[in-house]
Amino acid sequence: MNDIINKIRKKNFGYKSIIMLVSLLLNALVYNLFLLPINLVSGGTNGIATITNYVYGIDPALMLLFLSIACVILSLMYLGIERTMGSIVASFAYPILVALTRPITSIIIIDYTDIFIIVIFVGVLSGLANGLMYKTGYSNGGLPIISQILEKYFKIPIAKSSLIINLIIVFVGSIFFGWTKAIYAIILLYINSIMIDKVLLGVSNNKAFYIITSEDQQIKDYIIKTLGHSVTVFDVKGGFLEKKRKMLLTVIPTREYYRVTEGIKMLDDKVFFMATDSYEVVGGK
Repeated sequence: MNDIINKIRKKNFGYKSIIMLVSLLLNALVYNLFLLPINLVSGGTNGIATITNYVYGIDPALMLLFLSIACVILSLMYLGIERTMGSIVASFAYPILVALTRPITSIIIIDYTDIFIIVIFVGVLSGLANGLMYKTGYSNGGLPIISQILEKYFKIPIAKSSLIINLIIVFVGSIFFGWTKAIYAIILLYINSIMIDKVLLGVSNNKAFYIITSEDQQIKDYIIKTLGHSVTVFDVKGGFLEKKRKMLLTVIPTREYYRVTEGIKMLDDKVFFMATDSYEVVGGK
């Protein structure tokens, strides 16, 4: 398994490294131009750096570097070198880029009157940057490493622990910057997560249908001969009555969704089917 992971990382290494650096640069610009000036604590190491800068006057880039080093050390101790390699470069590159891009704030002057518009823009931009990074197989390090450790040793789902950690940071931020900023931060996190999913998965142009029916031949002929799409047939058995039936699997363009659903319901009024988004289809007719 480790050999497969290593091969994935080595594939298009130069291109992926450029994408990673561009993503980190976008995140650094977002932090310096938008998040830090309005003291918006949106979780993660950025949020901690914003709080410590406001309370203690600690340089954000310096705090980000300290947090990154701490997280990398924890990762090496508890996750091992293999899992750490995917985030070690970003962990050190990001604080450096934050420090290097700070002077740009004196060149680009932004009106921070409408915070809501800024939150939407930042959510989209940061989601785009993070999505591109995750798509290359790299990680931006930081507090997600803590979530990985909790998942490994305590079986706490990464998504759940990440949410809790970020909400704690947002809550601490609300103590210093008010609840309105906390609400804006939650909206930003939501938009960011949506954008990451869109970048990673894309927009679904196809639907995958799982159809369990006693009229399998008629429905198969309808999909193949009438709609012009291929079908895979499986033998299945019900878990309750243990009755043997056929299950059809087909992938069709989203624009034909109505024709498929109405057609199969006409052919079998007791049909059971499930339709899901299909983001990538390889092979087949």
